[in-house]
Amino acid sequence: MRKKKQECKSFPAWLTSFGDLMSLLLTFFILLYSMSTISLEKFEQVIKGLSSAFGGEVIFQEGGIPEGTNLNIQMPKTYPKMRSRREIEEQIAKIHKMLQQKGLKAEVAKYATEIKIRINTNKLFPPGSATPYRSALPAIKEMCDKLKAISVPIRIEGYTDSIPIKTKEFPSNWELSAARAVAVLRIFEKEGYDPKLMSAAGFGPTHPIAPNTTPEGREKNRRIEIAVELPQ
Repeated sequence: MRKKKQECKSFPAWLTSFGDLMSLLLTFFILLYSMSTISLEKFEQVIKGLSSAFGGEVIFQEGGIPEGTNLNIQMPKTYPKMRSRREIEEQIAKIHKMLQQKGLKAEVAKYATEIKIRINTNKLFPPGSATPYRSALPAIKEMCDKLKAISVPIRIEGYTDSIPIKTKEFPSNWELSAARAVAVLRIFEKEGYDPKLMSAAGFGPTHPIAPNTTPEGREKNRRIEIAVELPQ
């Protein structure tokens, strides 16, 4: 009697899944290997960019980065200490109290990214002038000292009312508002505030905080604002 031909045994079902898993793992490790290959030219550009952003300096030899050598990265020795929002608010509250004690009309406006100290200019500057009263200098200097203690970025802004001005020195309110902001900035700079943390801007009559239809409203609009940047 003729024997039947023996059929081949089928592979277990799990073996197919195991094969797929091994293929995926191999693909994964090939991908990791390809990502681990660093372009020295691109790496040099990244290091330069990061160092520049933090105020440092990177010194490379000609021809790029020799393989196996250490990078000579020179970074600043000190950085301004990051202040918390609470620290900034406490210091601004002290400034507000000091300004009021010296008879200056001031208020504090809080926003999401900054806090503004608003100071009426009637006792800071003579009408139509960007030269501060001598009597206002101690308050400006003390304000500088208190802000300098927390070393925060600030923007000094000048504003006027809507009554036009046209003098030899100031053809319009734009020039007057900008000159007043710069005058305060110059005092801060003379008192030792870091120039890299300061900027100045003049907005003329374009951003009123009160109606210009009354003397009281116009007085409120004539102001200097110091915008203190908050940590994000």
